[in-house]
Amino acid sequence: MTDDRPHHDLAGPPTAPPLILGPSIGTSLAVWEPQLPALSRAHRVLRWDLPGHGGSPAALLPADGSATIDALAALVLRLADDQGWERFAYAGISIGGAVGLHLAAHHPDRVSRLSVVCSSARFGDPAVWRERATLVRAEGTEAMVASRPGTWFSHRFAQSPVGAALIEDLRATDRAGYAACCDVLAAYDMTADLEKITAPTLVVAGRDDPATPPAHARRIADAVPGASLLEIAGAAHLAGVERPEAVTAALLAHLAHLAHLAHNADAPHDDASRHAAGMAVRRAVLGDAHVARAVARTTPFTARFQDFITRYAWGEIWTGDGLDRRTRSCITLTALIAHGHDAELAMHIRAALTNGLTREEIGEVLLQSAIYCGVPAANSAFATAQRVFDELDADN
Repeated sequence: MTDDRPHHDLAGPPTAPPLILGPSIGTSLAVWEPQLPALSRAHRVLRWDLPGHGGSPAALLPADGSATIDALAALVLRLADDQGWERFAYAGISIGGAVGLHLAAHHPDRVSRLSVVCSSARFGDPAVWRERATLVRAEGTEAMVASRPGTWFSHRFAQSPVGAALIEDLRATDRAGYAACCDVLAAYDMTADLEKITAPTLVVAGRDDPATPPAHARRIADAVPGASLLEIAGAAHLAGVERPEAVTAALLAHLAHLAHLAHNADAPHDDASRHAAGMAVRRAVLGDAHVARAVARTTPFTARFQDFITRYAWGEIWTGDGLDRRTRSCITLTALIAHGHDAELAMHIRAALTNGLTREEIGEVLLQSAIYCGVPAANSAFATAQRVFDELDADN
């Protein structure tokens, strides 16, 4: 890597569809570690560090206050060009998401799919960012450490090894690089350009995010044609770190169509492509361990049925863009309660948690089912849900 390129790393099969992941200010490419194993199974994943962050030199951005989002986007395009990628999927957190929005609006021929996590079309009053840049240039990034746990994630999570490592990333960030990224955010405003975006777009918000509250995500989703929106309960600004399962599942679902099209571009609706997409979503929703057990138990007698549910239920229905994962989980729970399928219900209660529902929200679904499915059915469902929650608590 030369000094005019951001530090980056690559993971996943070299011939797989390309995916670029952009980080949040104050973090390194390690912020994507929770998602990397799942995303790199079916994608060639490139993670990059912001200037002055991780392994990237601060000099990639000007230090005189003139840095712009266009300069960051140009760095990403340079990395893509180095890999020979004419088109790529892109996912970014906060300022990383802002880079994605800019690329999708101004370089639509380059971005195949876009995922924007805890980001915004405008990050508040520019004067606030100018003041932060001045503070960090004078005192270093240590000046930001005390305020980050309550912004990035819960204070309790900040005491975890993952949370502590992210705070150390912030401490290690070059003050000039961090300040230049603040300059970028001060000048950044994509509000008028969102409607230009044509790439299929997923917008993810942390419901407890004080930096980019859900209202910011809703404005993006309302303005980008056809965009999908997912709010993650119990998550602050680094939702993918604090609630990794829910964010990973959402990204896999959004990218699954791209992955199976890339494997069979001339036949996007054939059985093989549906099976590939279905297996990716099935693993995202139910978990690798569950799917591995189901596959291991497959016999010649059950093989056709396993293939059928993978292609049809998971490759056709669960991959659809018409409903988000949380809504599909609510519908699935209600249908299973109505028919008394308690074993399947237990499995899909776990899946609902993965898809972003809280235990309280699952309880509301079960209570609603008492009215429309019957009290005995709901009584059995509550017992099943309690058993699942007890097992999860015991595991933790």
